Amino acid sequence: MHVEHLLGDASLGLRLLWAEQPLLRREISGVSVTDLEDPARFVRPGEVVLSGLVWWSPDGGGDKADRFVSALSRAGAAALLAGEETHGDVPGELVEACVRHGVPVAGVPAHIMFRAITDAVYLRQWGELSRRQPRHRQALPEYTRVRLSRLLAQEAGPDDVLDAAFAHLGAVAAYLFTASGRTVAATAAAPAVTAPRAVALVAEGTGVTVSVETDGAGPHERWLLYLPDPDGAPPRMLHEAAAALSHCQEAALRRRAAGRAAADRLGALLAAPDPSGAAVESALRRASPAASGPYRVVVAGAGTGREETAEGALAELAAHVVAGAVVGRLPDGHAFAVLPYPGDGRPEDAWPLVAGCAPDVPLHAGTGAAVPEPGGLAGALAQARYALTSARTTAPDASKLTDATSLTGLDGLVTGVPLEVREAYGHAVLGPLLDTDRAATAVLLSTLETFLACDGSWARTAQALHLHVNTVHYRIQRIEHFTGRDLSRLRDRLDLWAALLCR
Repeated sequence: MHVEHLLGDASLGLRLLWAEQPLLRREISGVSVTDLEDPARFVRPGEVVLSGLVWWSPDGGGDKADRFVSALSRAGAAALLAGEETHGDVPGELVEACVRHGVPVAGVPAHIMFRAITDAVYLRQWGELSRRQPRHRQALPEYTRVRLSRLLAQEAGPDDVLDAAFAHLGAVAAYLFTASGRTVAATAAAPAVTAPRAVALVAEGTGVTVSVETDGAGPHERWLLYLPDPDGAPPRMLHEAAAALSHCQEAALRRRAAGRAAADRLGALLAAPDPSGAAVESALRRASPAASGPYRVVVAGAGTGREETAEGALAELAAHVVAGAVVGRLPDGHAFAVLPYPGDGRPEDAWPLVAGCAPDVPLHAGTGAAVPEPGGLAGALAQARYALTSARTTAPDASKLTDATSLTGLDGLVTGVPLEVREAYGHAVLGPLLDTDRAATAVLLSTLETFLACDGSWARTAQALHLHVNTVHYRIQRIEHFTGRDLSRLRDRLDLWAALLCR
C-alpha cells in the first residue's frame, strides 16, 4: 500500500497539504500514533504517523514543528497525517517544516477517528499479504470476524456487513442479489446493475456466485453473493461472508413475519363486505405508516399448499417496485399487496424476473386500477381478484400477471368470470348445442361460431363453410330453435357470443 492509495480513500476524507509526486509512491509499512514532541524513537521506517498535534502551541510553534518533523524524517516516516480537531486546522509552520524536510503531510478532518485510518492501512496490508498465500488457506482475518460479529449483534443491514466482509481486500466489487436480480447490497467499488442484467450475470457464470443459505427462505427470497471477478476472493472467504449475510436475511424474514399480522388484518377488512373508508385507512396506517396514495392492489396465488411461495413472490415483486408496500394474505389464502403508486418501477416489468425464480411453479397474479384514497382499496382488490381469475383461465399451466384495466374486450372480460359461472352460463344459453356426442349439434355449433365471426353475414359465412346460402339459413333457423334466440337481434347475438367464449 502506497501513500497515494491511503490519500485516495474517499471514506477518510484526508486533505493533502503538501507532497511531491515521488513521495506519494512510498510504500506504507504500518501506522504510528503519537503526540510526543520528539517521536523518533517510536517511529519505524515506512510508517504513517498520526498526530493530534497536542504537543504544538503558538509559542515557539515554528521551532517545535521543525523538531517534530525532522525527527520523522530521520526515522524514515512515509507521511504525516495531522489531526485538525485540536487547533481547528493544521498550523502553517508545520506544513512549512514538512516541505523543508521532505515529509508528505495531510490534514485529518475532526470527525474522522484515527482508528479508521489504522484499520484502512492494516486491512489493505492484510489483503495484499493474503493474496500471496495459497487460496485454499485464505479465510476472513480474525479482526474482520470480530467486526462482523459486532455488526450482526447490532442487527446491521446487509450493506454494512458486505462492506465489512471485503474491506480488507481493498476495492473489490461484490454484490448481494435476490434470485430475481434485485440488488440487496453492493460494495462501494461495485457499479450499479439493473435487475435483468444481474440475472444474466449469474446465469452466464463468468463471475463467482455463492448462495446464502437461510432456513425459511423460499425460491423468491433467496440471496446470492456475486463477485464479477472469479479471483476477487478465495472460496473459503466467500462462504464465510455468505454465512454472515445469512443472519441479515434471517433478520429480514423475521421483520416481515412480525409485520404480517397488521397486513393480514388489512386484507381481512378489504375482503369484507362494504368496509368503511375510515377503518381501511386506519388499518393501512398500522400496516405501513409511510404508505401514501395513490395505490395499486396486487393479488397472487400459486395453487393449493403454496401460499408461502405466492407471498414470497409478491413480497419480492413489491420490493422491485416501491418502498412502503404492504404484503400479507387474504382470508382465502391468496397473497395480496398494496403498493404506493407510482413507484420506481411497474409490477408488469418486474413480473418475468420474479416468476423466473420458480419456473416450475405456475404463479398467477392480477392487478387493479390505481385508486387515490384508502377508501377505494376494497374496489381495487375486487378488480385484482377478477384479473387473477383471468390470468388462471388464459394460462393455467404457466405464470402470468393480468391487469384488470387490460380486459377491454368481451373475450378478455369473460376470462375473469369464475369457471363455475362460465359453465352455467354456457349451458343455459347454448343448451342442446353443447351435446358434442351428436354430429348434427356439433355442425350447428361450428356454424354459429363462423356466423358470429363473420358479423352475421350470410354470404361470408357460406363462403367460409363452403356451403350454399340456403344451407346457412337453414342451420341458423335450427340454432334459433334450440336456443330460443333471434340472431337478427344484436342483443341475442352478443348473448350467444359470450356463451361461446365461456366454454
